[in-house]
Amino acid sequence: QVQLVESGGGLVQPGGSLRLSCAASTNIFSMYAMGWYRQAPGKQRDLVATISRGGTTNYADSVKGRFTISRDSANNTVYLQMNKLKPDDTAVYYCKGTTAGTLRDYWGQGTQVTVSS
Repeated sequence: QVQLVESGGGLVQPGGSLRLSCAASTNIFSMYAMGWYRQAPGKQRDLVATISRGGTTNYADSVKGRFTISRDSANNTVYLQMNKLKPDDTAVYYCKGTTAGTLRDYWGQGTQVTVSS
């Protein structure tokens, strides 16, 4: 069982920045992949960014050049640095971890990000 706890969400003005954190209960480098997803009201949950065990990153086109996913082995934490935020980035952001071998997915509880003036 893997537990993921997100933090760092909040209200920010357009053009501002936030950094989300996802603290894992396991060694994140043992996971097949870690990622951030988001879900706006009335919409499906979409991929934002992922990072593989080997460190390969992948981003949704809408966030390329503005968001950066990274990880910290000492704290078993995955981060999402979000810059130049837009109102369209408003959503609940979820952390997902996929285990190696079984490829089972675990989700955090989500953190709200609101971009508004």
